[in-house]
Amino acid sequence: MKKKIGFLSFGHWRDVNGSQTRSGGDALLQTIDLAVAAEELGVDGAFVRVHHFERQLASPFPLLAAIGARTSRIEIGTGVIDMRYENPLYMAEEAAAADLISGGRLQLGVSRGSPETALRGAESFGYVPAEGSTAGDDARNKTEIFLAAIDGAAVARTDPARTGGVSGGLAVTPQSPGLRDRIWWGAGTRATAQWAAGIGVNLQSSTLLSEDTGVPFDRLQAEQIELFRQAWKEAGHTREARVSISRSVLPITEDIDRIYFGNQEQDEDQVGLLEGVRSRFGRTYAGEPDRIAAELAADEAVQAADTILFTVPNQLGVEYNARILETLTKHIAPAIGWSPAR
Repeated sequence: MKKKIGFLSFGHWRDVNGSQTRSGGDALLQTIDLAVAAEELGVDGAFVRVHHFERQLASPFPLLAAIGARTSRIEIGTGVIDMRYENPLYMAEEAAAADLISGGRLQLGVSRGSPETALRGAESFGYVPAEGSTAGDDARNKTEIFLAAIDGAAVARTDPARTGGVSGGLAVTPQSPGLRDRIWWGAGTRATAQWAAGIGVNLQSSTLLSEDTGVPFDRLQAEQIELFRQAWKEAGHTREARVSISRSVLPITEDIDRIYFGNQEQDEDQVGLLEGVRSRFGRTYAGEPDRIAAELAADEAVQAADTILFTVPNQLGVEYNARILETLTKHIAPAIGWSPAR
């Protein structure tokens, strides 16, 4: 499968000095404009992070639908939607609508979500986990309901009083053919990657793995990808699975880049405790494009994945981020086996 690249925006917005993204409206409209610019550069995907109770992008479907309406080729997606916050049937309707508007370009990443500042935030949305279940259990259960709904399963019954005594099953509408094959699970462990393979969804390998075996991050991530693909094969799925990873890449080509990112060069992964679990974090690649290209070409997970998402510093504005994407397409992405889509 041809290697693809995309951008991943966290959608931060702050009304502070230096920010070009000062409001929620700025974050949304600038993400649309960046997706348009990315498509013109030949980039394959425009993806957004989803966070609640933060000054970040929180409601992805109106945004994805708008991007879909303004573009014609680029894939649009999430990395990831926290399923604990979702009504899976209403989400199935929204996802199908966004996919239909885009002409079948939705690549929807879902998961349990990342650590957050809100205390039991999903409960504020009215979703209280069943007694004895974990947050992960709740997210996976909702994901399975969502998958059945977009696959056309009957999830409600007709009212015989309104149908002449006839009782039958009802699916959510609209349905978007092929959407089921374009759902991804954001996995932070090798075990959840294998679970994703079992239910037949693609893999988004997290830049934060909540396990640490002592090997470098890219090797641990490559091991996760290999286990996913083995589990996929064992499950007997007939289509080819897709795998994405993300990398924080900040090419320095001008003085302003050095001012922003000159102190962010890292040679090693970060290891620490997250929610009491020893975890390994991916490094930031900052520096000259040729050096970054060589480092990414040697990255085991970059070579193992078919889709690489590059995070962008969205608060620096559309023009600045479009220049970063242009540098990626001309000087970095070709070194990992990518060529532009036209």
